[in-house]
Amino acid sequence: MGRTRKGRNISGWVIVDKPAGLTSTAVVNKIRWAFDAKKAGHAGTLDPEATGLLAVALGEATKTIPYITDATKAYEFTVNLGAATNTDDAEGEVIKTSDLRPDDTQIVEALQGFVGDIMQVPPQYSAVKIDGQRAYKLARAGEEMEIAARPLWVEELLLSDRPSADQAVLEMTCGKGGYVRSIARDVGEVLGCYGHVAQLRRLWSGPFDLEHAISLEQLEPLAKTAEIDQFLRPLEEGLTDLLQGTTNAEGAAKLRNGNPAICFTTAQYGDEIWVSYEGKAQAIGRYKSGEIHPTRVILQD
Repeated sequence: MGRTRKGRNISGWVIVDKPAGLTSTAVVNKIRWAFDAKKAGHAGTLDPEATGLLAVALGEATKTIPYITDATKAYEFTVNLGAATNTDDAEGEVIKTSDLRPDDTQIVEALQGFVGDIMQVPPQYSAVKIDGQRAYKLARAGEEMEIAARPLWVEELLLSDRPSADQAVLEMTCGKGGYVRSIARDVGEVLGCYGHVAQLRRLWSGPFDLEHAISLEQLEPLAKTAEIDQFLRPLEEGLTDLLQGTTNAEGAAKLRNGNPAICFTTAQYGDEIWVSYEGKAQAIGRYKSGEIHPTRVILQD
């Protein structure tokens, strides 16, 4: 018999401004504890030393995580020029150096080659799986490996500041699966000077941005109090990129049991949509002939 997880049946999003020095999982655990939530997860890992927006889902909102993970995201990051590291960030060992320093024009020209549909090789120290094992574990064991390039959509990559000849601050808007460390590494290679990430901050992810984010310092004094719920954002905010429909009381009852239900929407046959009743999300599924056929049922109190 399975163990019943303790905590509240609470659902929604908590948008955190993640500090440096914590893993994304550690932040999720802090949020779950602070809200006394039964279930929690996050949409899009940030490296431990990275900062910025981390969207944490509680309860039934975890069923909507893929729609934030797949959403467009924006980052600001500082590239140290003149050195490559084995981790592609400042935490690693320097493996190549160069005295060459490109000017602003050369950097801007190089960045143009990283916009649109590109192929990107993830860092050796990353969570991608190689023969069933995480790449970073193999790298830590001293194993060299070939990681296959994978597609990435980069909407924009700009030079936003040049603090010194040794550093360039870039801003990138991209789709799912982008490794900022790989961008820094590859831009440095193209420029012939090498490079790695010195600082990284996520600015926004899908419908969520830092303007609405809170710090752990704000949350912790309110842990396990009624006041903390003021920082819980509606589950429905994670579905804004999907077409919406509505149903009636009978339809909501059918959806709770996983059955198709009447749906009122402007969607076309076969579209993926989410359906609400009295403002609350009931299910995600496919629209067919006036009904939603649910693939995810959302059970909100």
